[in-house]
Amino acid sequence: MKRLVFGVQYDGSCWHGWQTQPGGETVQDALEKALGLFAQCEIVTTCAGRTDAGVHAIEQVVHFDTVLDRSEHSWLNGVNAFLPSSIVVRWICEVAFFDPSSQDNFHARFSAHARTYHYLLYNNRIRSPMWSKRAGWVYRPLDVGQMLLGARHLVGEHDFTAFRAAACQAKSPIKQMYKIEIKRQGDLIVFSLRANAFLHHMVRNIMGALIAVGTGKKDPKWIEYLLQSRDRSLSAPTFMPDGLYLSRIEYDKKWQLPQNLCPNQPWFLSLFDDEQMVGL
Repeated sequence: MKRLVFGVQYDGSCWHGWQTQPGGETVQDALEKALGLFAQCEIVTTCAGRTDAGVHAIEQVVHFDTVLDRSEHSWLNGVNAFLPSSIVVRWICEVAFFDPSSQDNFHARFSAHARTYHYLLYNNRIRSPMWSKRAGWVYRPLDVGQMLLGARHLVGEHDFTAFRAAACQAKSPIKQMYKIEIKRQGDLIVFSLRANAFLHHMVRNIMGALIAVGTGKKDPKWIEYLLQSRDRSLSAPTFMPDGLYLSRIEYDKKWQLPQNLCPNQPWFLSLFDDEQMVGL
């Protein structure tokens, strides 16, 4: 028995999220179907983080166990041959130190120590068909400075209940937000959030609150008030999924994953100069 790990990239706009559903219109369903066609047996996958309908992944990490003895090159080309154009496996490797009898093996979800999401936002009075399903849209002017003042309250370890979906299944709402960055160039704004883990809808709920601050509807200190209230009903509505990208899952180097061999920097970050990045 061996454990294989995939780096998967997908356009989430044409799928009903990651997690398998009876209708079969999810990324997991498509990936497991492709794996089954290639391997000629049923394969069940485990991912690092379940994305919602409409949410994209620049690098989702997935693992599964198999007794099949095939080369990594064969797995990569074989599985991709059965995947639709909106999903691709970027890299694959056999995980190091795998022991079927051990509880300390690599796990796509539980071995991760940090995750990064980007949200791409189009801010213009008129919507753009060029950014449809690729970026969120706000037609009111946004003040990035005010949003940064609000976002600084989110950095650190907090109870994020006010930004948690009612259906969230996480055991604890307490998460560590390592960093928030905001870039702007013209009508495009990128929000980058790095944390140890995220709750269900957490990024989209944070986006809704920050946009309320950016439009002047709320004061930046309102974000701190929401955190302390631990009351989801007091916050802004969940923002649209269109511009949300799962960008990177971080693991200990001991697992020897080839993540750095396949650059996964979002293409839209090349639109910005480093000097324009403001971090907290």
